[in-house]
Amino acid sequence: MFLYVLGLLVLFCLYRWIRELPRVPDKTDKYVYITGCDTGFGNLLARHLDKQGFRVIAACFTEKGEEDLKKSCSSNLTTAHLDVRSDDSVNKVAAMIKDRVGERGLWAVVNNAGVAIPSAPCDWLTIDDYRSMLDVNLNGVISVTLSVLPLIKKARGRVVNVASVFGRISPTGGPYSVSKYGVEAFTDSLRINMIPFGVKVLCIEPGFFKTNVTNVDIISKSTNMLWDKLPQEVRDDYGPDYLQKVDKVLKEKLSKMCDGDLMKVVHSMEHAVSAVTPRSRYTVGWDAVFFWLPLSYIPSCVFDYIMSKGAIPIAKSIE
Repeated sequence: MFLYVLGLLVLFCLYRWIRELPRVPDKTDKYVYITGCDTGFGNLLARHLDKQGFRVIAACFTEKGEEDLKKSCSSNLTTAHLDVRSDDSVNKVAAMIKDRVGERGLWAVVNNAGVAIPSAPCDWLTIDDYRSMLDVNLNGVISVTLSVLPLIKKARGRVVNVASVFGRISPTGGPYSVSKYGVEAFTDSLRINMIPFGVKVLCIEPGFFKTNVTNVDIISKSTNMLWDKLPQEVRDDYGPDYLQKVDKVLKEKLSKMCDGDLMKVVHSMEHAVSAVTPRSRYTVGWDAVFFWLPLSYIPSCVFDYIMSKGAIPIAKSIE
């Protein structure tokens, strides 16, 4: 029985591998709009797709990001300044894209722009802390998508949203998982809505990778700033040495958990853009596939027990 099941599994994997091999033709006529191209996944994807012949529109938040891409890519790549929090900025880039693509439409938008701070226990944060991240990670994704959706419908193209495996499970406090759960929900609803138009809507769910999102120095600095603003009552709840424990965990564990091979994610993004038959979801990274995703399916009481056992102890914990 075991061998029978194993054989079926091998056949399924082989079938899926063969089915997903073909790539779309005429790449040189297809425009791909990518957000968050200053660094990390977006930057690497812009370079990768440019080499493959796609006409890339790389949106960056900084002038330096634009200049670096122009120097390292072909003349087919176009850069644009984009602040996903600003309706004016989003609409300005969308208008530029409309003029550039014409009647052929936009083949794909890759919503990659995102931030990971502020990140801390929920009772350290204010509604403004939540709002600042949701404006980028969730509202920014929705705003950019809706601004170019008519162009994507015209091309019968793709929407590729970069969420996170933390859009499936929420092991920490703060707005990050909240925003990524929202991206997952938006992706699901849009995917169903766009089926009649021939538009594919796809989701990338990375685990821990070495990007600015997991940069220990950035996270530690943010955590220290939040701690300094806390009322004394909250600090007493956690204890005077709690911040030092957080810094120790970040430096000793987070860096070891992160995969340095960013191309694993980039190849999944490229497949979502260029495959004739892309997947609805791409869960990327060994930690995501074999730890976080399975953990999301276990009963909540078991998940809570596992998380509480691995949590940093606080001063006023109720046994």
